[in-house]
Amino acid sequence: MARRLTIKSPIGKVEARLVMPANPRPVGVLLAHGAGAGQDHPFMVTLRDAIASFGYPTMTFNYHYIERGSRAPDRPPKLLAVHRAAADRLATYCDAVVIAGKSMGSRMGTHLVGDEGWDAAGVVCFGYPLVPIGKSEVRPTDHLGRIACPQLFFAGTRDRLSPPDRMSAALAAIAAARLVVVDGADHGFHVLKRSGRTDRDVVDQLSVTTARWLATPHPAEDRETGVPFGSPEF
Repeated sequence: MARRLTIKSPIGKVEARLVMPANPRPVGVLLAHGAGAGQDHPFMVTLRDAIASFGYPTMTFNYHYIERGSRAPDRPPKLLAVHRAAADRLATYCDAVVIAGKSMGSRMGTHLVGDEGWDAAGVVCFGYPLVPIGKSEVRPTDHLGRIACPQLFFAGTRDRLSPPDRMSAALAAIAAARLVVVDGADHGFHVLKRSGRTDRDVVDQLSVTTARWLATPHPAEDRETGVPFGSPEF
């Protein structure tokens, strides 16, 4: 059962949902939603609960435009102000926080860590929107190279915003970044019926792979805190 929280941000209050396992691991996961739907979208709820089932406290939150009932996302500075407030709140429950997100939420998370210096233990991106809708050129990704912690990216083979080949090229020079290609999935991680898999199968793949990654030691995490990775296998 998710606990309802209210987060105070510089631009207003937003709602959050925190799933705290009975025997929580020391690292929490902050999961930010994409541009088209808030934290209560079925994908967000299912993925949040699936990650938490492995013992990781997992929290979702709404950006402020969702709370206002707007369909148009705020500009990045406002998105980041709310994102930072949510990360700071989750950090009060955990020893360290992994910044994760779906699409736009994942991109904002990377900017929070890479540009604003939020001290994350790791970054996880579910469908990083490398190619803007209706465009052919990729977004600048210099900030990804400024992220010191390990990074994990998921890209579906049918995802036009996060094409695996272009994602691979963008991440090639980042030693601490790993790309996982999800066969048959589109940007929403939906799969066709003829694939023989269901959307729930895909969410299970995402959550299991994420949990295993969190439980694996990473060279880039050889620092004083050293909290989350390398914890006992789930």
